Amino acid sequence: MTLPREAKLLRIFIGESDLYRHRPLYEVIVEEARKRGLAGATVLRGILGFGANSRIHTSKILRRSEDLPVVVEIVDTEDKIEAFLPDLDEMIGEGLVTLEKAQIITYRHSNKKGGSHV
Repeated sequence: MTLPREAKLLRIFIGESDLYRHRPLYEVIVEEARKRGLAGATVLRGILGFGANSRIHTSKILRRSEDLPVVVEIVDTEDKIEAFLPDLDEMIGEGLVTLEKAQIITYRHSNKKGGSHV
């Protein structure tokens, strides 16, 4: 797949324990993005954060949170990202979604099993 130099970066800030139809929301988002043929998605688990309710979520042992912050990042063309937004809106009960310009420098994969070798 070839991406144009100019693309969009979709960032979705949710909680690790957020669910959609009894499944982890971050998994559902990534699976749906893959089904739609979006270029890629990554889930990042935070160690500390807070959202609209200002409640601190942390991974510190003494203040063990079961709802750590999660960020899902998806990059693709503006058209594909815009087409994904209505379904994403239905999935997210609470959280933050941002969209920004992204400049694609490199997007490639190896045809070799096990990754690329120099």
